[in-house]
Amino acid sequence: MKYKHIFFDLDGTLTDPGPGITNAIMYARQKRGLDPGKNEDYYKFIGPPMPQSFVDYWGVSMDEAKSILADYREYYVPKGIFENSVYPGIPEALSALKAAGCKLYVATSKPTFMSVQIVERFGLAPYFETVSGSDPNQPDSTKADVIRAARDAFHIDMGRAVMVGDRSFDVIGAGQCGIPCVGVSFGYGSREELLQAGAVYVADTAAELAAYLLA
Repeated sequence: MKYKHIFFDLDGTLTDPGPGITNAIMYARQKRGLDPGKNEDYYKFIGPPMPQSFVDYWGVSMDEAKSILADYREYYVPKGIFENSVYPGIPEALSALKAAGCKLYVATSKPTFMSVQIVERFGLAPYFETVSGSDPNQPDSTKADVIRAARDAFHIDMGRAVMVGDRSFDVIGAGQCGIPCVGVSFGYGSREELLQAGAVYVADTAAELAAYLLA
């Protein structure tokens, strides 16, 4: 077994958060008197830290992005967080990896308190050593930051570690920590995006992902 320590992104990798996230963005726009648009308009926001997406896609300042984020959370925290579902085959894949002796960690740009709720709500908590998420008071936190937090807390041997994610941000964050990244095509990033960013492999299903990691 090549990999002992496996970091998993949450949104777009373990669960499909699309309805909740996009509904919350539409709510924030409507509250500001803007055209809310359609859910599919905001799929590209899923993955990277939300304030950075507001900056990148709407051209606002980071201070304005923080204000938009507060509106977004008015919807997302009480309701949108659970407009979510586990991808097919994920529990079985996690079970197989854990049974083989792998140590599993969630490493997500979503704030930790939200991520823990999601992992617990959908029955995934028993598979993971920890959930490493962002600090809601630090909107510029990166994927590399959350990987390093888990690394330091558990004294992880990064020579046998790998990241699993669905966006280029996962691949880049893994690279900044000196580990490879395996992509999944069933999330919100394309195969092309992942490979261009440097993913070592892209799995089309959870079962294929587990088979690759255990090879």
